[in-house]
Amino acid sequence: MTGRRILVIDDDAAMRDSLAFLLDVNGFYVATYETATAFLNDVASGPVDCIVSDIHMPGMSGLELVRNVKADRVDCPVVLITGHGDVSLAVEAMKAGAVDFIEKPFKEEVLLRAINSALKARPTKPADAAKLQAEARLADLSSRERDVLQGLLAGKINKVIAHDLGISPRTVEVYRANLMAKTNVRSMSELMRIAITAGL
Repeated sequence: MTGRRILVIDDDAAMRDSLAFLLDVNGFYVATYETATAFLNDVASGPVDCIVSDIHMPGMSGLELVRNVKADRVDCPVVLITGHGDVSLAVEAMKAGAVDFIEKPFKEEVLLRAINSALKARPTKPADAAKLQAEARLADLSSRERDVLQGLLAGKINKVIAHDLGISPRTVEVYRANLMAKTNVRSMSELMRIAITAGL
């Protein structure tokens, strides 16, 4: 049993219950909230080790939640869950301080891995060391691969990146595969996190 306390914030009751059950059987203490506002009003309810929140919710969004948590200097990692098409929003959220984003539909182990990574990262490494490490992982990228990465960071789809760079969408896919291989990442969110940490 881990005994770590995870908060789940999602306006979809079925999703909330499903996530709470998954975390509970994996040894976490879980508290659930329907909205980010409800959580912030109850933030004094006890220590929090990690927050798992949907991006799109009535009232305060997941992005605004991340900003509020950081502004209040709550030292707690936030993992965001996002629907397809929300990647640019998720990148913005990571720049604001979210530690990861997971696209729906996702496998249970993907979420558990993200939470465990977030928990292991505390206390965080000094920012300079993390930045140097991220830069080292991007060091082997070609200038064209960096161009594609910049497009992805801006939340652009392959077709738009291809148009901007004067190449075909298929070539963009090849560059994306190269980016994943060269940086040794398993997901697009991990690649985004490295790029943001490196200051791209």
